[in-house]
Amino acid sequence: MNNPPREWFEKNYYEVLGVDEKADAKEITRAYRKLARELHPDANPGDPAAEERFKEVSSAYDVVGDTEKRKDYDEVRALGPMGPMGGFGGGGAGPGGFGGPGGFTFDVGGAGGGLGDVLGNLFGGGGRGGGGRSRATGPQRGADLEAELHLDFTDAVAGLSTSLHLVSDAVCHTCSGSGAEPGTTPVRCPTCSGRGVVDDNQGMFAMSRPCPTCAGRGVQIEHPCPTCRGNGVERRPREIKVRIPAGVSDGQRIRLKGRGDPGRQGGQPGDLYVTCRVEPHPVFSMDGRNLRVTVPITFAEAALGADIAVPTIDGGSVKVRIPAGTRAGRTFRVKGRGVTASKGTGDLMVGVEVAVPAKLSKEERAAIEALAAAATESPRQHLFAPSPEGGTP
Repeated sequence: MNNPPREWFEKNYYEVLGVDEKADAKEITRAYRKLARELHPDANPGDPAAEERFKEVSSAYDVVGDTEKRKDYDEVRALGPMGPMGGFGGGGAGPGGFGGPGGFTFDVGGAGGGLGDVLGNLFGGGGRGGGGRSRATGPQRGADLEAELHLDFTDAVAGLSTSLHLVSDAVCHTCSGSGAEPGTTPVRCPTCSGRGVVDDNQGMFAMSRPCPTCAGRGVQIEHPCPTCRGNGVERRPREIKVRIPAGVSDGQRIRLKGRGDPGRQGGQPGDLYVTCRVEPHPVFSMDGRNLRVTVPITFAEAALGADIAVPTIDGGSVKVRIPAGTRAGRTFRVKGRGVTASKGTGDLMVGVEVAVPAKLSKEERAAIEALAAAATESPRQHLFAPSPEGGTP
């Protein structure tokens, strides 16, 4: 891999696209297309923020949407955050090579392995397989969380604000995340002077590795918090308020940015992904912003036409005109009686089916027999070719 752009070390393109780092190519493409439609300059004339975001999304997709570039990008991310002096990608080349005069600088304590791990093992830098893996230096992003929310169909149509109750890592309520006992503060590590790393000169190589005294944190906690024992986080129940938009479908995932596990060493918190489980309705179903309902009608209503009452999702009803000669399976549209979402209100799609009675009264049978006797054409006539005599079977 050639020298990667500096942006690869600084930006999380997966977050830009709103996808998981393990998302497949189809998910990434689908997310990009959705954002591109929403942020395209033609859809947001005169909006510089949308235009800038569009460029950012396009740049992200240019990398993670390409199989080879994504592979290289993932390798760079695995090395952990590196500045200009931390590895291959940041410029800063001195007269004798990268990392200063006369040698190279490698970070052997990052979170991803690669060449840094190899050199760490060769020169005692504490990489994999050589006495245990050192903790990654610098801020660490919190883990993403998954949760399920079960919704009544009518709530999914209308949208609602509700609360999720989780048991997960949270910022320690005693020390507010500092890791130090209340009334005390962490002190700067005397070994690394707060950098979190120490340099280990090995001839032509100048390797950087996590500070053994503070484990890469840059500070020492002389009096650990009794609740979290210096970690800054504790596991406890959390209540998270969430707004479910109108028209959410069964299985849809909603991302709550920054509501996952807290970050470590000043890192950003992870995200919370909520999967919605919508209970089916006995009458209605959702089709995007449209609602669908199937209504039975009698043969007389189908043949002669009628005004029928059709239920609506709010508990009311609306009249629909059924024209004479309506066939089973026909769909009628009632404007503006669907899902009211941010992008507009959908329609109510009314499908009709002709109800055939399972049992007939004496009078009904007589009437139907009279109708059959009066019929002059077969509804199946078009299925047969004319006979040589000019008739039909």
